[in-house]
Amino acid sequence: MVSTFKTQSDPLSLSAPVTAPGTQSSTPAATGVCVTVHGHFYQPPRENPYLDAIERQASAEPSHDWNERINRECYRPNAFARIMNDRGEVVGIANNYEYLSFNIGPTLMSWLERYDSEVYQRILEADRKSCQRLNGHGNAIAQVYNHIIMPLANERDKYTQIRWGIADFRSRFNRDPEGMWLAETAVDYATLEVLVAEGIRFIILAPSQAERCRPLIAHNQAGETTENEEWHEVGGGQIDPTRPYRCYLKPEKRLMASNQLSPLSTDHFSRHPSYNSQAPAPNTPYIDIFFYDGPISRDMGFNDVLSSSHHLAGRLGQAVRGDRRSAQLISVATDGETFGHHKGGTEKCLAYAFTEEFPRRGWTVTNFAHYLSQNPSEWEVELKPVTAWSCSHGVDRWQEDCGCGGGGGWHQKWRRPLRDSLNWLRDRLIPIYEEAGRKLFRDPWLARDEYIDVIRDRSTANVDSFLSKHQLRELDATDRVDALRLLEMQRHALLMFTSCGWFFEEISRPEGVQILRYAARALELAGEVTGVQLEKEFIERLDRAPSNVECFKTGAEVYRQLVVTAQIDLRQVAAHYAISSLFAKYPREQRVYCYQAEQLDYQIQRMGSMSLAVGQVQLTSEITRETEVFVFAAFYLGGWDFHCSIQPFGGRRSYTMLKERLFDVLQEASAAHAILEMVRLFGDRSFTLRDLFAEERHRIVQLLSQENLTRLDQLYTQVYRENYGVMMAFHRDELVVPIELQVAAEVALGHRCLTAARLLDVETEDGESLAEIEAIATEAGHLRCRLKVPEVKQILEKLVWRNLDALLQAGTGALERSPLDLKADIRKIERSIAAGEKLGLGLCLDKSQELYFDALYSQIVPLCLGWLQRQAGGGESSIEGEDFANQIAGLDDSQADNELSAIRQLLELGQTLAVDVECWLKQLS
Repeated sequence: MVSTFKTQSDPLSLSAPVTAPGTQSSTPAATGVCVTVHGHFYQPPRENPYLDAIERQASAEPSHDWNERINRECYRPNAFARIMNDRGEVVGIANNYEYLSFNIGPTLMSWLERYDSEVYQRILEADRKSCQRLNGHGNAIAQVYNHIIMPLANERDKYTQIRWGIADFRSRFNRDPEGMWLAETAVDYATLEVLVAEGIRFIILAPSQAERCRPLIAHNQAGETTENEEWHEVGGGQIDPTRPYRCYLKPEKRLMASNQLSPLSTDHFSRHPSYNSQAPAPNTPYIDIFFYDGPISRDMGFNDVLSSSHHLAGRLGQAVRGDRRSAQLISVATDGETFGHHKGGTEKCLAYAFTEEFPRRGWTVTNFAHYLSQNPSEWEVELKPVTAWSCSHGVDRWQEDCGCGGGGGWHQKWRRPLRDSLNWLRDRLIPIYEEAGRKLFRDPWLARDEYIDVIRDRSTANVDSFLSKHQLRELDATDRVDALRLLEMQRHALLMFTSCGWFFEEISRPEGVQILRYAARALELAGEVTGVQLEKEFIERLDRAPSNVECFKTGAEVYRQLVVTAQIDLRQVAAHYAISSLFAKYPREQRVYCYQAEQLDYQIQRMGSMSLAVGQVQLTSEITRETEVFVFAAFYLGGWDFHCSIQPFGGRRSYTMLKERLFDVLQEASAAHAILEMVRLFGDRSFTLRDLFAEERHRIVQLLSQENLTRLDQLYTQVYRENYGVMMAFHRDELVVPIELQVAAEVALGHRCLTAARLLDVETEDGESLAEIEAIATEAGHLRCRLKVPEVKQILEKLVWRNLDALLQAGTGALERSPLDLKADIRKIERSIAAGEKLGLGLCLDKSQELYFDALYSQIVPLCLGWLQRQAGGGESSIEGEDFANQIAGLDDSQADNELSAIRQLLELGQTLAVDVECWLKQLS
């Protein structure tokens, strides 16, 4: 059980107890024992390269996709981390990001910004508050843009990855990053060169990545060394992680970084006595490095260190050094998803540790930048040449069959051919980009480095501003499309190196397929701009990558079966629009994923079970701005049969004739004749329901199934009604109910429950429908039915939040209602919660709980204070901003009695929502 017990020692305090003592009034000094817990929050980019959206992922059920699921299990719980008492009630809600050191991958932050703005804003707010608490040093650090293994990237890609990571960070957090997280902590001296050049002050590595260290050698005013220090060999992970280290980019290391000196030559050179004791020149560039505590970090991920805050603090305490240093840093680092996703509920452990357990032990919760600002590096470190935390063979996990990440007897011989194929493609795309880019941009590579500004904001105004800044000359519409295609080609050429593609055991896993989809899109864009066709040779190279799966055999077949089949062109977007229009009335302008669809003409006719829609639509990509006008005919034959034809717009006269001809043929009521005419007018290529994008296809399948499902619901309901007495007899005699009757009961009651809930969702006065749900819950309980009604769960959760919000939005207006009216409003909320519990739905009331907890300290507690103040015979409240308290203090006796009743009802509602209000109820007794 997670230990998160907390008490409210001062019932007259207005502030929710969510922050560590002493952390708000003044900046804590980074002295004594300081603790930093770093979370690396990251999800691989999962967007369809053609739609700029994540499609439904069945493996993430009940969520839409893995981003959504992990957000529900981890990112959101950490933004609203509960601090609980021993009764399981909430006594505080902490924003863990305010105490964690963290990096969040830019691609993940973009997703959060789009799909959960509340969590996104809590993360930004946490960084601002940590800046205020820690003298301008925020908890957030940057990350290389899309998680590529930096030592395996060419120099230009290294710069772009770091520049994009910095620019993305700056645009969100409104400050420059001091530190940067390297994917898999993979590092070499060439990467350090770029980090230093781009102004990054520190990085975080695993202890196994250090080679040797020594105290910094001091210089006098003349620049001469004042003492010599011997190196300490720590290549086995023995480096002391409680201090920062300075890593100098010495000449021989810089030569090695630029491939002018081999590691072997460096090793030979480093054995020379003068090198071993020689101090770096005063102006030698450097970067500071923190090494996290490896054993504790591993225990957090794979053992029970996070089972309680007391256990966590005890484990961290084992790392405290007994020497007399004025400050030491106990730092750990792990995947941020550990806190809630991999280990459910552990965000509560962190919240209590940050706000109670650590301060109680006199430890300062800080971050790397703040600690470094008060405790500069006093030791020098040299790194092993090429390393990463998750591979004991350097970075071979992302290029060789080294055994890391393997399992089930599968080999990873595909890694090297995959890496070689993508390197080949990257290198072939470079001259294509340079040659075509020189005709459009002043500096093609500068344009690529600053293209992050467009990725962050694809509005027309911003794209126009970007192109105006970088264009070599005035660009016409075609040139602008080509310019954006070239930049998108380069973006996908970077995305195809996302580390996840090599991390696991098989090339055909979703991660491997995803990076191949990025490669395919880069190939396609290169062909569209220059006509160069590279795909055939690319596939031939993939044929050298052996798959462990028999049906694929090689990477080439993975590409053909899983990548080529998922490619999308504008015709398919038009077909998606056309078929969907048979079931949805589109406005003149409609967004279809990352395309803008403008309906230029549309007509639909229905005849019996058949429907024919003929129209004209202009599609424009929001990414590349390419645009085309299409003519479509979408024919629905009934059942599951569709026939859709698409062709480019050929002129008003031919379009009018085509439309008239098709509707004339429809009057013959012959599906065969209609399809033959469509083939004659449009050609052989056609689209069916299978060609729709997954989300819309699923929606239409559900629509087409609804009639059959309705008939089945009616049939099951009839069976249930006719056999209700029989089922009750079985239960009375404690006999097993025949499965046929049990299924009929569950389907019938589930249908009734869903119907009532949908009415409840739109009712302004939710009385009858809620009563019906309560009756169904009782009936289901008698018959021991477990209803599978996830939509009812969502409706009840939303209803509870909506009614609670309406109640609390009234502010002091809640007190102006009669006690009976207030009781009725609260009763609606309580009944909804009780109905969900009775149905066994497991309502998630987190958002309602957060809403109430905020109101508890902003509205309800001031009311309590006002009433207590009046009882004590006091005048106006001396607590700043307590208007509510002053209002109540001035009431007469009868009014005060009503207010007391109202306050108690509001507090008792908190008990229903599992919020700790006991101390306030006792005060009012």
